[in-house]
Amino acid sequence: MHLLISPAKTLDMDGAIAVPKTTLSPFLKESTLLINDLKKLRSTDIQDLMKVSSKIAELNAERFNKWSLPFNETNAKAAIYAFKGDVYTGLDAESLSEDDINFAQEHLSLLSGLYGLLSPLDLMQAYRLEMGTKFANIRGKNLYEFWGNKITEEINKREKDYVINLASNEYFKAVNKKVLNAEIINPVFKDEKNGTLKIISFYAKKARGMMTRFIIQNRIKNVEEIKNFNLGGYAFSESLSNNKEWIFTR
Repeated sequence: MHLLISPAKTLDMDGAIAVPKTTLSPFLKESTLLINDLKKLRSTDIQDLMKVSSKIAELNAERFNKWSLPFNETNAKAAIYAFKGDVYTGLDAESLSEDDINFAQEHLSLLSGLYGLLSPLDLMQAYRLEMGTKFANIRGKNLYEFWGNKITEEINKREKDYVINLASNEYFKAVNKKVLNAEIINPVFKDEKNGTLKIISFYAKKARGMMTRFIIQNRIKNVEEIKNFNLGGYAFSESLSNNKEWIFTR
């Protein structure tokens, strides 16, 4: 069983965190190709491309220009600790034990527009490049064309049984379901509001992180045990679920 989650726009690259080891993404050559093109952009180009403020555009122009190999623990940070945001609030990686992190390293991957696929302890340097960005590159008109089947083939190396998709649609779209060998399960989190069950983005994102944490801390390898997820007041709904989409409500 392998978990997939999305990255986050917000980063915290400060403060080294003691980890059992650090690793490197298998796609740093691809990342370098993208960075070489990104370095050609002016901050105004980035602002138009990413639909961000001038301040954020300038920050990311600086990040792209500073990006360089080799990565080490002084110029980069383990991915699971670098990303912040709703999913990572739910995951709360800083409070996971060394054994938890070791389990996560084997069963969790983070999808990324720049890095393709990151293991939790893969070193990364700061960036912003959402998977849905229509960034023309040497392989196509967007990042989906750039990555092609590479991400999916790497997932196939890591898992032949089940993929638990806790990523957003934007990021999971980078996975070619026709090429993926594993069966996909999509947990969905719904909250009752005004008598109706709805997906509320903020809560759903945090729940994805909480479920990731639940699976890691309980060392879950049998997918059926995921139905026992009960953090944050959520509970599995047998009546609303099917084989592919598992609904959790509160």
